[in-house]
Amino acid sequence: MENLGRVTPATTSVLEALLSADAVWGLQIVKDVGKKPGTVYPILDRLEAAGWIQGEWDTSLDRKGPRRRYYRMLAEARPLAQDYVNTHRAKDRTTSTRPSPATFEGQWQGA
Repeated sequence: MENLGRVTPATTSVLEALLSADAVWGLQIVKDVGKKPGTVYPILDRLEAAGWIQGEWDTSLDRKGPRRRYYRMLAEARPLAQDYVNTHRAKDRTTSTRPSPATFEGQWQGA
């Protein structure tokens, strides 16, 4: 299993979607994270190449429509993926609770 390097918010969202299910198909991940397929599928490819997830084509002949590719998080990657998700959430909380520079703008003019 390889290190992912820089992890973007979109990657974190994909990791979160993968952690929330045993196996999920690519288009469902696209819908869950609210990103375009051109963003999600390269992330899935990178995660698979790094050995974090395993993709498998659906072999069912009962379902109509295009074949689905199901992805599942590998057991050894789950703790690392959860760490990335937790770290990203912590950064979001810090960023959202930090006052913006505009909040202090009026205070400095009167001093």
